[in-house]
Amino acid sequence: MYNLLIENKELLKFAYGLIIAIICFIIVLRADKLFKLSLHQGIRYFRNAFFFYGIAFIIRYFCGAFFCYNLIPNSYNFLTNLIFEYFLIIAGFFLLYSLLWKRIESQKEENYSSLLNARIFVFYIMALILVLLDFIWQTYHFMFISQVVLFLFASIISYSNYLEKGNKHKFTRYYFIAMLLSFVAWLLNSLAALYFNWNQNIIIGIYCINIIIFLLFLWGVIRVTKR
Repeated sequence: MYNLLIENKELLKFAYGLIIAIICFIIVLRADKLFKLSLHQGIRYFRNAFFFYGIAFIIRYFCGAFFCYNLIPNSYNFLTNLIFEYFLIIAGFFLLYSLLWKRIESQKEENYSSLLNARIFVFYIMALILVLLDFIWQTYHFMFISQVVLFLFASIISYSNYLEKGNKHKFTRYYFIAMLLSFVAWLLNSLAALYFNWNQNIIIGIYCINIIIFLLFLWGVIRVTKR
């Protein structure tokens, strides 16, 4: 089975990117609806995270198919990878901030844009620095380290939220499980890149974990918006 998947890896990547992108944009629409009903700022940042994840996966895996079949010159491939990495890091920052915003923003403070404000610009700058460092050293180490650390903290915070609010808000359970699986996925991705030379069996396993993670988020959002 694995051999068949590896032999058709470009088709697999395209299908994988398509599935993740569709899930992301469903989450964005559902979360936007929920935000308009509740005006909860955390939901707004959560929505933004999946907006950027959706864009990242479309750019990486759809454009990757064009490169594979020589529809776009390979000389532009590095640019696609940079943009993919940038949006991926930004999305991670937004997910973390969706858990932290109450500790940073004043309850009376109003940000008219969740994409363009002073605090969010810090994320954009940090993501740009990480991408440039990876580009200069021709590596993904900075992205992997940042995301492993980020999702470790996000897992701890979401677990704390689950213990505090789990009985009242069932979504906190899905959030914690998804964050923990995200941490595991990034850790495995890092090991696959740094120590196993992008072993295809490990990468396919990571694809499966990622789909489960995004489906968990989708399931949680659907459960909440059905109320």
